[in-house]
Amino acid sequence: MPETINATTSLATRSGLTLGVRPATEQDEPALVAFFDQVSPEDRRFRFFAASEHLSHDQLDPLIHADHFRSESFVAFDPATGDLVASALLASDNALDTAEIAVSIREDYKGKGVGWALLDLLGREAERRGVRQVIAIESRDNHAAIELEREKGFTPAPFEDDPTLVVLTRRFRQDPVHE
Repeated sequence: MPETINATTSLATRSGLTLGVRPATEQDEPALVAFFDQVSPEDRRFRFFAASEHLSHDQLDPLIHADHFRSESFVAFDPATGDLVASALLASDNALDTAEIAVSIREDYKGKGVGWALLDLLGREAERRGVRQVIAIESRDNHAAIELEREKGFTPAPFEDDPTLVVLTRRFRQDPVHE
């Protein structure tokens, strides 16, 4: 089983762009604040289900305090400039049965394969941890994310009790009862 990413590693996208990726730390809070200020208001709403202009410390806390077992938060940056260009989160339930994923990409880095590469990274991390499935909860209006996740093998379904949301699921292994 490959080791988790605990230092900066290179991540190549489909477009040939190479990013540096590493786990986020407390020291990344100012960079994450600046990053999310550069993410479109619509994308912030899609990621946090809130329309705030700036993210609060409480919203950033899960990104800078991952436990590195059930949760992991990654920052992706342009190695040439050091600029933060994406954030990716994997957060598992206590049983490591299901993990939720979330990805945000700076507007000027969209369409360059960053989301595709980060979904692969999160999937590998989830599988390495023994997670059975990953889910992404999306606004039904977030057509680009839904389409990307469908291309990556996620299956959409209605989100219980909220018709404005959809849950997309990608299974890695079946329940022993159903095999």
